[in-house]
Order: sequence, then C-alpha cells, then structure tokens
Amino acid sequence: MWPFRKRIPLKDSGIFEGFTDWHSHILPGVDDGVQTIEEALEILRLYEELGVKSVWLTPHVMEDTPNTTAHLRERFAELQAAYSGPITLHLAAENMLDNLFEERLGKNDLLPLGENGDHLLVETSYFSPPMGLNNILLRIKAKGYYPVLAHPERYVYMGESDYQQLKDMSVKFQFNLFSFAGTYGPEASKRAVWMLKNGFYDWAGSDIHSFSNLKRTINKIQISESKLQMLQSLLASHFI
Repeated sequence: MWPFRKRIPLKDSGIFEGFTDWHSHILPGVDDGVQTIEEALEILRLYEELGVKSVWLTPHVMEDTPNTTAHLRERFAELQAAYSGPITLHLAAENMLDNLFEERLGKNDLLPLGENGDHLLVETSYFSPPMGLNNILLRIKAKGYYPVLAHPERYVYMGESDYQQLKDMSVKFQFNLFSFAGTYGPEASKRAVWMLKNGFYDWAGSDIHSFSNLKRTINKIQISESKLQMLQSLLASHFI
C-alpha cells in the first residue's frame, strides 16, 4: 500500500472506515464543543463520507460545567431526532476527577462508556493530578467500572513510569487521534508515539470540538506509514 509515498494524507488513509469514535464533543450546546445541532449534523455528514461507523458523544462533566445526566439525555434525544443517517450515536460523558465527580460516583449518577456500561471516561488537569488520584481510580473500580483515562499523552505531569503504574492498576488509555500529528504540541506527540509503540492504548477517539477544526485537521495531517500501521493495529484491537 502506498509504495512510493512516505507520508499519507489522514483523510485518505482508510483509518476512518468502520471507525468508532470513543471521545467527542459533538453533542450541541452543553460544553466547550459544538454549539448547534446544525454544526453537529455537519460533522456527522463528514463522518459519513469518511466511513465512520459509530460515535460516542462524551460531553464534559465537571465543577465548571456541571451537566446533569437528565439534561444531557434530553439534548441527546434532540440530536437523535434530528439525525437520520447511518452512524450509530451513543451517549456517555468525559468526567473530570474533581469534587463533583466524587459526589456523583457516590450516587452512581454517571453516564458510562461502552456497550456494557462498565467503563468511565475520566480526565484530570493537564498540569497536575488530583489529590489521591490512585485512590479515586480504585474507588471507581470498587463501584464496578473500568476507569478509562482520556488523552494521557497530554498530561505534562505524567511520564513512562506513571503510565506503567496506571496500566498495572488496569486503567485503560484512550488515544486522541490527532495527538501524534502535533495538534497538542511536540511533547504530547512524542508521548503519543511512545505509547502507541509500546502498546499502552486501548482505543482511540477524536476529541473533536468543532466542524471547522475537524475539517482543517483531516485535510492538513499527513501520517507516516509506520504510524499508520501502529494506529491500524490499535483500531483493530478495540475490546468494548
């Protein structure tokens, strides 16, 4: 495949064919992502052209964006009513590990990820972990959920030993699809490549926040054959 080209346009690489996007901010008007149903539909139409199979809508839930489960389900129903295409839509959430999360975990008031409803997509500050991070993750597991850490390559306080420690705790890792292309800076790109090479990731998501960003990114990014092969291997091993 692509015998005379060292780098392949991402949009032509075929990785979106049958792709499940495990992390997106397409649900309109609920966080810093898409703001209108019209924009959400634009993204979904572009995803159809690329061959995307299903999308998990994972809006932020945090103290600064205290979305309730009822409100998110209401907005999700509105989007489902407006969208009649072939992509399967699912609702979950990206949970900041803050005091609000602790409260909602105690009440089991959560929107889990995955067909079996037993995974929780979580995040922390990019610059420092919450106090007692490991204990929080253990409490998540005690509640019967697998913690899934969103975009671990973006956390500047984490290094290789931290990733290994979390992996040993059965924490799952979600790769931001555009990280290795430098979208979040060179250090995040380096960490993403290292994690891909060493098999740390469990599956991938776009973390897309707008139509313009998605369109610009997929048209701009070119990927090396070696990175494409690593990514294809990851996408082929989805376990949820």
